[in-house]
Amino acid sequence: MESNNVLKIGLPKGSLQESTLRLFKKAGYHINISNRSYYPTFDDPEIESMLVRAQEMPKYVEDGHLDCGLTGYDWVLEQNVDVETVADLKYAKEGFKSVRWVIAVPSSSDIKSIKDIQGKRIATELVEFTKRYLKTKGVEATVDFSWGATEVKPPYLADAIVEVTETGASLRANNLIEIETILESNVQVIVNKDSWRNEWKKKKIDNIILFLNAALRAEEMVGLKMVVKNENIEKVRRILPQEYPQVILPFITEKGWYIVDVVVNGKDVSNLISSLKTRGWAFNFIEYSLNKFVP
Repeated sequence: MESNNVLKIGLPKGSLQESTLRLFKKAGYHINISNRSYYPTFDDPEIESMLVRAQEMPKYVEDGHLDCGLTGYDWVLEQNVDVETVADLKYAKEGFKSVRWVIAVPSSSDIKSIKDIQGKRIATELVEFTKRYLKTKGVEATVDFSWGATEVKPPYLADAIVEVTETGASLRANNLIEIETILESNVQVIVNKDSWRNEWKKKKIDNIILFLNAALRAEEMVGLKMVVKNENIEKVRRILPQEYPQVILPFITEKGWYIVDVVVNGKDVSNLISSLKTRGWAFNFIEYSLNKFVP
């Protein structure tokens, strides 16, 4: 293997670490992390990786220390870096969705809208983006960097905060209310521009993205098998989702009976099984999970 045929990828350390490792595993990559090691090993010898905080990932990709990395859209904007964004992956710490950066204040605060932030003090990790956002709204305020525990700073250390949230639970637990969402963010795959021009590295990154997206897509889907009589095949086909191929195989030993295999949305599968069973159109249902789904 030539020395330049190695892809250096940054994996996010911190809140996104576990969900990212689970996603890679589902995508078919086996990653081993030794205790206290910042250098996970892939079962693919052409991939080298490093755990890097999502906040720092953009600059290390921009300057070429890493060929590519997974980080939040929020930190790409915050660092204002010159990189290629090649994939948008909708997952976060607790689920498969976007996160939001919101302006929040104590429930007893007189601040009711962003205009009321004028002349106030804000604590946040997202300092530069917050400053730019306030400028677009014609609002001037002091924006301080927060080293953590941002939710506890109002009202004594700050009038308001700009904080990231998935469910809003932490804000509510600290008696804070949202007054405006300033940014929605997904995990992105960002690439160094020189690396993206390298044909081998581009192909390697494209393959990783293909399987990560396939793993994410499979989170919402399940496979469903059932036994159907010949006389009910067309009825069953009409009620099954039409956006995905339906595999219909005849029984070898029993004429007039078929196995139907289809991919369906996980949230719909229980109603689908119940409907088919009640009508007597299908029997012996088997639902199974998917690791990857590539259309």
